[in-house]
Amino acid sequence: MITTRRIVQLAFLVLTLVGVFVVGGNAERWCPFGGVEAAYGYIKEGNLLCSLGVSNFYILAAVIITTLLLRRVFCGYMCPIGALSEWLGRGAARLGLRPAVVPPRVDGTLRLLKYPVLAIILFITYRAGELLFRGFDPCYALLSRHGEDITFWAYVVAAGIVIGSVLVTMPFCRWLCPLAVVLNAFSQIGFARIKRDQGACIDCGKCARACPMAIPVDKLLDVTEARCLSCMNCVEACPAVKNGALTWGPPRSIGGRWPQGALIAIMLACVSAAVVAAYAFPLPSFSQTRGEPPARTAFVDLNVKGLNCRGSATLFGYFLQRDDLDAVPGYLKIEAWPAPGIGRARIHYDPARCDEAAIKRAITEPYFEAANDNWRVSPFEIEGYDPLEADTPPTSSTAAEPGPS
Repeated sequence: MITTRRIVQLAFLVLTLVGVFVVGGNAERWCPFGGVEAAYGYIKEGNLLCSLGVSNFYILAAVIITTLLLRRVFCGYMCPIGALSEWLGRGAARLGLRPAVVPPRVDGTLRLLKYPVLAIILFITYRAGELLFRGFDPCYALLSRHGEDITFWAYVVAAGIVIGSVLVTMPFCRWLCPLAVVLNAFSQIGFARIKRDQGACIDCGKCARACPMAIPVDKLLDVTEARCLSCMNCVEACPAVKNGALTWGPPRSIGGRWPQGALIAIMLACVSAAVVAAYAFPLPSFSQTRGEPPARTAFVDLNVKGLNCRGSATLFGYFLQRDDLDAVPGYLKIEAWPAPGIGRARIHYDPARCDEAAIKRAITEPYFEAANDNWRVSPFEIEGYDPLEADTPPTSSTAAEPGPS
C-alpha cells in the first residue's frame, strides 16, 4: 500500500514538473488553494487575480469531492509539498534520525496555527487584490520557472519545511497548511474511513505510531478525524490486518472493505473530470457589464495582444468604457480570458447603437482623458486588425444573440 502511494505521489510530482518546466504551463492555475484565494473576488466582481484561472475552481471542486468521498487524499497522494515532506522524514528515519514525538496536547495546539495562517492570507489577498502570499509560498518557490517572482522569504519557508520534515513528521501539513483548513470542513463528514475491529486487534499500537498525522488509531473504532489522509500507513503497519483488525472502506452501517485501487481510481476520475471541464467550459476570468441588455444583442470574439493579466484586463475595460469621440454607446458586456502573449475577449453590445468597427476603435485608438487633459496610448493590438485600414474586412467571429425574455 505504501509503495503504491509512493508511485502515485511521484507520478503527480513528475507530471507537475513536466507541465511547468517542459510544457511551459502555469502550476498556479491548477492549484486548488488558488481557487480559495480567488473565490471572493470572482463571486463579488467576476474577476480573477493575476496568474489564476477558472481552472483553479475546477480543480478545487475536484479536490473537495474527493475529500467528501475519501477524506484528505489530496494531501496524502497529490500534494507535492506533502510528498516531499513525507519522503524527507522517511529518508531521515532510514539514516537513523527518528522524528520527534510531539505530545498530543502540544500537537492539538499547534494544529490551530493553520487557521490564523489562512485568515491572514485571505485578508491580505482580498485587500491587495493580488497574490501577496506568493512571496512566501514554498510550493511556488519549488515549482515555478518565474525566478524573478520568487522572493528570499519563499526559500526561507521552503528551507524551514525541509528542516522541520527531518525532525518532525510532516509539520507543515499538520500545523500550518492553509488548504488543510478548507479540506478539514469536508473531510470531517468524509464517506470512507479506517475501521478497527476490537476483537481482532491485538493492541500493539503500531497503527497509531505509523500515522503521519498523529491520529490515535489504536484508540478509535472508526477513524473519522478530519486530518486523516487515507494513506493506509496504519493498515500497512498492522500485524493483525489479515484477521481484519484494520480495514478501509464505507461506514460500518454499509459494511465491507475497499481496495486501495478504488481510492486511486476515484481520485484520478475526479481530477481528470476537472481538467476536461476546465477546457470544455472555459468561464471568463474577467467580466464587466454596463447598462441593461436590449431586446437583441450581438457579440464579437477578439484575440488581443497585451491582454495578459487582471491588471491589463482592467485597463482593457477602461478603454471600452471610454467617454471621448470613440466611446461605445449603449449596452456593453466584457468577458475576457487573459493569457501571456495573446488573450481572448468577447464583447457583447447593442447592434442598434454600435458595431464591430466601433468596438475595435475603442480598444486600439488613443484615449483622450478630458479630466487630465491627457492622451493615453492603447497598449492593445487586435489580431488581424490594422487601425490604419478602416475598410479592412472583419476577421473575428461575430454573432447575434437574443436579449432577455
